Amino acid sequence: MGLLKPTVAVRRVTDITPELLKQMGVDAILLDVDNTLASPYEKIPYEGVTEWLKKIKEAGFAVVICSNNFHKRIRPFAKGVGLDCVAMSLKPLPFGFIRAKKKLGEKPDSVVVVGDQIFTDVLGANMGRMKSILLEPQSEEHGFSIYVRRKLEVGVRKKIKVLERGEKYVSK
Repeated sequence: MGLLKPTVAVRRVTDITPELLKQMGVDAILLDVDNTLASPYEKIPYEGVTEWLKKIKEAGFAVVICSNNFHKRIRPFAKGVGLDCVAMSLKPLPFGFIRAKKKLGEKPDSVVVVGDQIFTDVLGANMGRMKSILLEPQSEEHGFSIYVRRKLEVGVRKKIKVLERGEKYVSK
């Protein structure tokens, strides 16, 4: 399961605490948007995301959005939540991750990728020597490619332990 295994798995982005990020030894976060911060069909974040972002930034973590979606979707969303972004990042390929890390001035081992997909977010993070936090999808998505990826994820997700709120992360 190596390249497909996340560093940590939680249910939703708001379950990620500054304490968890410190335990993981990260200083910066690369965030996906669709099914991570917002529904793929909405322009506003899920409930609690704006407050969560404020708390994370106040705790000193650098944050940038790194999404495979188009500029016309990602730029307005990122601006609305006060973040810089890299759109059309081509995850799991390293190009978008490299651009995002440069924006933050961080080394790979101090960065965590947060997203809901194993074959884009987790695989890309692992190939780029970064940590990852896998989330459960929060909304249903439509389309053939996402259908195929979700079906392929089922067996992998069954082997992943999800941290419950308040549960301590133990590095392996």
